[in-house]
Amino acid sequence: MNVYDFSARTVRGGEQPLADYRGQVLLIVNTATKCGFAPQFHQLQELYERYREQGFAVLGFPCNQFANQEPGGSEQVEQACRLDFGVTFPLFAKIDVNGPNTDPLFAYLRKRTSGFLGSSIKWNFTKFLVSRDGEAVKRFSPATAPLKFERRIAALLEPKA
Repeated sequence: MNVYDFSARTVRGGEQPLADYRGQVLLIVNTATKCGFAPQFHQLQELYERYREQGFAVLGFPCNQFANQEPGGSEQVEQACRLDFGVTFPLFAKIDVNGPNTDPLFAYLRKRTSGFLGSSIKWNFTKFLVSRDGEAVKRFSPATAPLKFERRIAALLEPKA
């Protein structure tokens, strides 16, 4: 099993098989537009623009489980991401990343990449790096700015010898 076995509802309500991203390096992030870490949207967008032609995508999954920092509906979330932060990478419908209603993709990611204090997600902007073969290879904490691990992304994008 890998991330390509999952699908997700887009921010506009359509169903998106993650198999459509097969062969790409992915950075999957639980986001919140009212979070103190929301300025990371700019770095996520920068990475997306820099590497998308090489087979890289950022996938944003809004979540309201942490201090009610994503209270709006899908339209409000999309508008805030696009207008306030300049996001053009794919956005998905609001999900739960912990608890009884955890999205299956995030249950898988949590299990594959336990964090410092176990598998649960501690806050918004937890980032999961996924290799071209759909394997979750690394989890980054909310406090880790996306540009700090740019070299890891670039390494996964290198052609295999």
